Amino acid sequence: MEVVMATLTVTAKGQVTFRRDVLQHLGILPGQQIELVKLPNGRIALSAATPQGRIDDFIGMLSGKTEKVATLDEINDAAAAGWVGRP
Repeated sequence: MEVVMATLTVTAKGQVTFRRDVLQHLGILPGQQIELVKLPNGRIALSAATPQGRIDDFIGMLSGKTEKVATLDEINDAAAAGWVGRP
């Protein structure tokens, strides 16, 4: 049995607003994008969008291949975003 977590209202512009607790449940933070996947029977699945970029671009900052030098915060953010094992 499915439990309805929230009921949303669609505006005249076709927009909806998610409550904070729904976004927290999805793991979506302010400023992040949402991925939507269409499922059979008129259903959808929502999740936090995966960060765009390539690990090669990040490693380039560490190896001196670019003029930008990565800060410790940038390194920590990249590690937290799950770069390990991604192409």
